[in-house]
Amino acid sequence: MSDGQYILGLTGSIGMGKSTTADFFRAAGVPVWDADASVHRLYDVGGAGVRAIEDLVPTAIENGAVDRSALRQAILNDSGLLKRIEEAVHPLVSADRQEFLDANSDNPLIVCDIPLLFETGADAWLDGVVVVTADQDAQEQRVMDREGMTREVFETILAKQTPDAEKRRRANYLIDTGLGLDHAQAEVLSLIDRLKGK
Repeated sequence: MSDGQYILGLTGSIGMGKSTTADFFRAAGVPVWDADASVHRLYDVGGAGVRAIEDLVPTAIENGAVDRSALRQAILNDSGLLKRIEEAVHPLVSADRQEFLDANSDNPLIVCDIPLLFETGADAWLDGVVVVTADQDAQEQRVMDREGMTREVFETILAKQTPDAEKRRRANYLIDTGLGLDHAQAEVLSLIDRLKGK
């Protein structure tokens, strides 16, 4: 925590309602930095990530932007590529996050929405972590309702993520979206009040 500001990490496994919860924070006036959106900006036309990817995978660049499906295919074909991409792109994502933090330095509370928060060790620099969770049936139903989702894709994604039970154990705060969105929103507002009072 710096200068009375609290930086809260927000994470949750696929289908737990993390994006909806991030929107509840935004609606309450809390600035939210989104790691996925940051990567999208970096990979878009003119983004700093385009040059980094072009050096590693020239075939993944189309019309001045990163073609994410071509990049995914290249990663599948080369087992060491993902690590090299992460080494090139992570500093750019960190710089984007720092810019956001600097721009919102007068806010008492900032949320950093990071899907792979524990996986990337981000909990080391955050003041606290809120994990968005739900029961397994709710999670599965939400994910399988997504267009183009298959059981195989779902299981592949889950295998890359820290299990929900471990996330819950390592969390400072929990938001349970399985009890309904009104309940989750009330929990978010209550948490905001507590953290702004710190």
